[in-house]
Amino acid sequence: MRTAQTCPKCNFSSATPFSDCPRCGLIISKFLQRKKEQKQFEDRETLEKKSSLDKFAATNVLIIQQQKEWGEILTGFETKNKYAVLDHRGNALFQAEEEGGSMATILTRFFLTAMRPFTMDLFSKEGTGLFKLRRPFRFYFHELDISRSNGAPLGKIKRRFSILRRIYSVLDRNGNEIFELFGPILHPWTFQIKKESQQIGKITKKWSGLLKEAITDADNFGITFPKGIELSQKAILLGAVFLIDFVHFENQGNRN
Repeated sequence: MRTAQTCPKCNFSSATPFSDCPRCGLIISKFLQRKKEQKQFEDRETLEKKSSLDKFAATNVLIIQQQKEWGEILTGFETKNKYAVLDHRGNALFQAEEEGGSMATILTRFFLTAMRPFTMDLFSKEGTGLFKLRRPFRFYFHELDISRSNGAPLGKIKRRFSILRRIYSVLDRNGNEIFELFGPILHPWTFQIKKESQQIGKITKKWSGLLKEAITDADNFGITFPKGIELSQKAILLGAVFLIDFVHFENQGNRN
């Protein structure tokens, strides 16, 4: 007994087997091969993402290194920010890169410099998208939204008003404050991660060395995460590093 064959594209059905669909012309073997290759690619991407997130979950300390291009170093013209995210042994975990190559974004970077709104993507070292950061324009009450690469929200960073100190609220996706970032007056390179007034972690700008500091304004940071926190909370705190860099360290004269 013959089994009817159905075209996977247009659903044409025939009791006689066919290699090319009589209705839409689809070559069945090529279509099935493409589907197989797509499935293999998606499976590989899923494994790469899981591997990167597993390593992220197991890491309590990260190093974030800003990567400056020679064109920006020599001309001083602001380009898209790029960062390498490493574990405490110096192994690469993520790449972070600011979006935007249009004329509008180029002009925004030129005129607003570190005050500019931006969208930044975090990738695994294999190039798989993991997280997305979005910063709207704010003159003082700076914000950053952190989501998964598919747009699912994770949380937000919001600056709070303070005359002398630098204080941020770390919020989960429901808007509940889970941590506070506190920048002491006498330690301008450090932001303490606090919960119920107790320091449980920190974000610190690292000294890059006299020669590097003189040639470029590239910033290096270290973050020590609170113990036992969820992966989503780690992602929010990692996002805070990039906002802090833009607001407080991106321009030599910007120390607000």
